[in-house]
Amino acid sequence: MNGRPRKHSLTLRGHRTSVSLEDAFWQAFCDIARDQARPINDLAAEIDEERGTEMGLATAIRLHVLRTLQARLK
Repeated sequence: MNGRPRKHSLTLRGHRTSVSLEDAFWQAFCDIARDQARPINDLAAEIDEERGTEMGLATAIRLHVLRTLQARLK
């Protein structure tokens, strides 16, 4: 796994965009979507809607991954 962020393409409500995430975060994000039986773009769109204007989408995805994994440890 590479520690440097790489661009990953997403489609949010019909709009193409990309996020730069480290491989470990991208893989965990994909795993979360798979575990929830959701398309990755739908999960990304939900996170995008909830993030507000104070943080970028990549940061919001990282925090979502962190919160999801922390909740599994409880």
